[in-house]
Amino acid sequence: MGIANTYSRTRQTVVDRPGTLVLGLVVVLLVGDLVRGLATGTIQFHDLGSLAWDGLMRGLVIGLAGVGLSMTYSILNFANFAHGDYITSGAFAGWATTYVVAGLGRADVGSLVLVGAGGTVFGGALGINVLNTPFAVLAGALVAGVFAVGLALAVDRTVFAPIRDAGGITLLIASVGVAFALRYLLQFVFGSDVRGTTASPPQYQIHLVDGAVYVSTHDLALAAVAGALMLGVHLLLQLTKLGKSMRAMADNEDLARITGIPTERVIEATWVIGGGLTGVAGYMFVLWKGTLGFNDGWLLLLLIFAAVILGGIGSIYGAIAGGLVIGLTASMSVLWIPSAFARAAAFLVMIVILLVKPKGLFAGRTTA
Repeated sequence: MGIANTYSRTRQTVVDRPGTLVLGLVVVLLVGDLVRGLATGTIQFHDLGSLAWDGLMRGLVIGLAGVGLSMTYSILNFANFAHGDYITSGAFAGWATTYVVAGLGRADVGSLVLVGAGGTVFGGALGINVLNTPFAVLAGALVAGVFAVGLALAVDRTVFAPIRDAGGITLLIASVGVAFALRYLLQFVFGSDVRGTTASPPQYQIHLVDGAVYVSTHDLALAAVAGALMLGVHLLLQLTKLGKSMRAMADNEDLARITGIPTERVIEATWVIGGGLTGVAGYMFVLWKGTLGFNDGWLLLLLIFAAVILGGIGSIYGAIAGGLVIGLTASMSVLWIPSAFARAAAFLVMIVILLVKPKGLFAGRTTA
């Protein structure tokens, strides 16, 4: 009877949700191929470890930036396409600060403020990294967050607030216009060249069976900052009056307004928290990868959207989990496919998982 019931439930699941079967088969095939590769030596343990670590770092950036986007959607009910350019704007503001603090007296101030536009000065020549210039890096991260907060509030006050009652589609289209305006303003001011921003950071070895995984101080800084900020958001949502108000407004804005929750103040707080996280995420992303370009945030935005959708639209924790899944997939997919298709693999995994859980990994959980 037990076997019959199990068979019946399994059959019904496959019929009702064929995506589950597809996902199961994909996982079995990939794991089988990975085990075979490790056994035959075609895949090395240290290569696997390096890719996993790279994916974790990438996932932390995507997840941290995704928290701000998810908060905006859950509380303001629109997808903000300018979010990627908030990332880039914060990164440029932060790195201009880092260049000035680290290079004052060693290079022309104008070149430092423009983050070495045109190849006038490089972060490597200034010796910028976490250990050599800790104050410059700390100042840059703080300015990146503060600048992104100011930018988010200014855009909301001048663009989004006047049309907030017009609906999500109108706000979405307006955000696309803001995104283009910010992106090409950055290109006009700072130039279109991609510039190196850091000196090579010290690295530590984690020894495995057949080699070592290298972990840099910039990796550790990213992990520490992202982890601390994510924990901070969790505590704010669960333990503070503001967090409870944000969760209430995400669940039902009209009811929140009727019960006396100051919705405008909650909206401002959403932009402040989301903008701060976004700016710091942009700065730490550049610190980790070591280069900065005017369209960095735009290129990252699609992966952030994928993470937010995969995690469950409106879920803060879903954005973090989705970011880790997308980051790990994008990095580790090169074991099976050319690196040029890594981003496509991340979206494919998102689609397959959504076939199993159409509302995302954290379906039904909004800002909490």
